Amino acid sequence: MTTMTDQARLLKTAIPGPRSVALHEARAQQVARGFGITMPVFVDHADGALLVDVDGNRIIDMGSGIAVTSVGAAAPQVVERIAEQAAKFTHTCFMVTEYEGFTEVAAALNRLTPGDHEKRTALFSTGAEAVENAVKIARAATGRPAIVVLDHAYHGRTLMTMTMTAKNVPYKEGFGPYAPEVYRAPMAYPFRYDGDEKACAADALAKLKDLVLTQIGAHNVAAIVAEPIQGEGGFVVPAEGFLPGVVEFAREHGILFVADEIQTGFARTGRMFACEHEGIVPDLITTAKALAGGMPLAAVTGRADVMDAVAPGGLGGTYAGNPVACAAALGAIETIEDDGLVARAAEIERLVKPRLEAMRAESGGRIGDVRGRGAMLAIELVEPGTTNPAPQYAQEVAAHCHREGVLVLVCGTYGNVIRLLPPLVISDALLEDALDVLATAVRSLA
Repeated sequence: MTTMTDQARLLKTAIPGPRSVALHEARAQQVARGFGITMPVFVDHADGALLVDVDGNRIIDMGSGIAVTSVGAAAPQVVERIAEQAAKFTHTCFMVTEYEGFTEVAAALNRLTPGDHEKRTALFSTGAEAVENAVKIARAATGRPAIVVLDHAYHGRTLMTMTMTAKNVPYKEGFGPYAPEVYRAPMAYPFRYDGDEKACAADALAKLKDLVLTQIGAHNVAAIVAEPIQGEGGFVVPAEGFLPGVVEFAREHGILFVADEIQTGFARTGRMFACEHEGIVPDLITTAKALAGGMPLAAVTGRADVMDAVAPGGLGGTYAGNPVACAAALGAIETIEDDGLVARAAEIERLVKPRLEAMRAESGGRIGDVRGRGAMLAIELVEPGTTNPAPQYAQEVAAHCHREGVLVLVCGTYGNVIRLLPPLVISDALLEDALDVLATAVRSLA
């Protein structure tokens, strides 16, 4: 990766600086207040794992635009392909006239996603759109109406995906009524289970089976949709064996298994896709975020017979598979493969997880859990000596990091999880600097 910005954190002003403050105040007159903000700085440019704001501060990015800029904020291969394609044409609509970029991205996804079966891919614009279309495809293929999702799930903000999402505030409050035929099963959440991991997996699986068999009727269920590692719900890694058990149960009853890999896909967890950690081959897999290096692009990839169950005209969208976004995706995939970013994500885990464990040991019981895979890692903050969520600690830690020029994100059903999603191209030096700031923030809780 080529970088032009000096790769070191730098604070020229307080965070936010005066120009960011002025721009943020002006924003209130122009932008709907429903758009929240994590860190009120306005970015001028970005390079690798650094965001440079309008006041000249260099901020270490430990969020990647919520797992989007995994190859860096302006990866050369992405930028070059975007420029080349934009000079040719920016749009035709693939349903009107065709272009090779769309089919090239589809071919790459058919090659990269788990399983050696024949596949088809449909391209869209956003993750929520991909999940919504996965539901449509599953219903068309099975002739069944019901969809099963999990506690703590996040699948998007459209009517269907908002219904599938577990957390009410801020994602669902005031937006009902919701879509019908969506059912929620327990998640195998080891930290919040009174027992060992094996028992956690078995108990959650038994409850899911009971829900499907007795409350819904297996013959009515089109698909079970699950994140291999939950994102907004708190970076919850399911208890080992739970998801393979779900897949086996689904196949026994003609139910499709949909892996929502929108946040976990494209090298983020130390595998190209997170479901590979437990050898899961989904019937359908949804992707977005890191797929196109910052451009809006999403996909559903799956078994050819399932994908082709939808008649011509049943899938699409004006911007679905936009040619500039497709060009960006080819550049992002090329970067991941050429630069060995799957292995780099695994290396980031080896560097970061011991530091997080050390923070837990020194936290006076305030860090209840350290979890995640690859470069998708988190700490869950609790009241000392309990598992009671402590969202106030998460807010304090995030605020400290932001003041010091390190962007971290808060997540979790209870708002008590600090999540780390650094660009996979981040240097060890920047990573260590960010972790030093995080460690100081955790110590300050005492």
